[in-house]
Amino acid sequence: MGRDFAIDLGSANLLVYRQGDGIILEEPSITAMEDGEVVGLGQESWDMVDRSPGTVTVTRPVRTGMIQDFDVMRQMLRKIVQRIGAARFPKPNMLVTVPSTVTQVERRALEEAGRRAGARHVILVEEALAAAIGAALPVHEPIGSLIVDIGGGTTEMAVVSMGGVVDGRAIRVGGFDIDAAIQDYVRTTYGVVIGDKTAEGVKLAIGSAYPTAGHARVARVRGREADSGAPRDLELTEDEVREAMSGPVGTIVESARATLADAPPELTHDVLETGMFLTGGGGLLLGIDMLLAQECEVPVHVTERPMHTVILGAGILVEDLPAYKATLDLSTKAAREF
Repeated sequence: MGRDFAIDLGSANLLVYRQGDGIILEEPSITAMEDGEVVGLGQESWDMVDRSPGTVTVTRPVRTGMIQDFDVMRQMLRKIVQRIGAARFPKPNMLVTVPSTVTQVERRALEEAGRRAGARHVILVEEALAAAIGAALPVHEPIGSLIVDIGGGTTEMAVVSMGGVVDGRAIRVGGFDIDAAIQDYVRTTYGVVIGDKTAEGVKLAIGSAYPTAGHARVARVRGREADSGAPRDLELTEDEVREAMSGPVGTIVESARATLADAPPELTHDVLETGMFLTGGGGLLLGIDMLLAQECEVPVHVTERPMHTVILGAGILVEDLPAYKATLDLSTKAAREF
């Protein structure tokens, strides 16, 4: 069993890939906190809240692509090391995917958090680059590939070529914002408050970014009236939900179009031929590929495993980092000794 591993620290989900074993952990990216200490990780956090009401709270350490508290992150990384059994090996190596917006100060803090959690060396790789590798794109070659990764808190988009991100951007808009837009619409239109999970359920059931053919779908939801607090049942149509989501979805589409427009002309030509590659949980939104294709005027391909593309790319690096050292920006001492 290999001792090195990779972590995708998403705003919505936490995934871990261990060398030789593949993806071994996939949990909600949440922690249970009690008296300033992390006592639970992932799904078990909700169970701890139920068992200890009032003393345990649930928090998301990563929001909109930003780490909220590096002490909590250090504890979270240590929990991960313990959970996957990496502590049985002497100082495992750790590779962590990060958004392109991460600052140098945050990079150093995250590397230090990883080392203090028990890692021998910590390497940080941009999410868009890991996604390109996970999607089996020709990252080694002088060919431009456009990746759009729609996560829970952020959307990463980048033109990748010759082992690096040539042009890219990250916006703090993702699946959580689409859920919030549905909540806002229901409250504004009907005066009814619905919860996060209900809004997400509506998105998954009838959400679409592009008009669909056939019979219009309907979702039944239960909320409470904002004024009286009384329970109330509603029916939402697919058209209504698409209108509700149009703000954040439109922002994502416009940013993807701007990324393509800002890329070097020779790489833009490549993308016009090969197309855009869509990944992340938001890539599963019905019709988002058709909307992007129409607005950006390029073919759009949803990767085979959108939820796992980033961690699979990070896993490929863990399995065979030397093959990528010549083209990726991995010239640090940590990368040489990984």
